[in-house]
Amino acid sequence: MARAHARSDGAKWRTEIATGRHTLVADEPAALEGADAGPAPYDLLCASLAACTSITLRMYAARKGWPLAGIEVDVHFTKGETASSIERVLTLAGDLDADQRARLADIAERTPVTLTLKQGVAIGTRLA
Repeated sequence: MARAHARSDGAKWRTEIATGRHTLVADEPAALEGADAGPAPYDLLCASLAACTSITLRMYAARKGWPLAGIEVDVHFTKGETASSIERVLTLAGDLDADQRARLADIAERTPVTLTLKQGVAIGTRLA
C-alpha cells in the first residue's frame, strides 16, 4: 500500500526519502548534531497523523455535504521511558453544529493512521 526508500550517504544524519513520485529530506536538529535540513523522524510521524486526520475529515464532511470550510490539526508526540503519547487538537472552521463537530472528532479516532498507531505494527527486518 505505501512504500518509502531512504538513502543516507552524505552529510551527517541527512537522509533523502523517496516515496512514490515524491522526495523529501529528513534530518536531526543541531542539538543532535544534525543540520536541521528537514523534519526529524518523529516530526514525520506527527505529520503523517496530522495529514491523515485532515484528509479523512475533509473527505467525510464532503460526502455528508457538511460546511467544513477548513481544518487545522496539531499533533504533539511525547516519548517517555516506558510509554509514549500523542496529543491531537482539531480546529474546525465552518458553520458546523455541535453534532457535526462531535462526529468529526469521533471520526478522527478512526482514521487509518490513527488505527495503525493504536494497534501497533509488526516490523520485520532483513539484510539485502
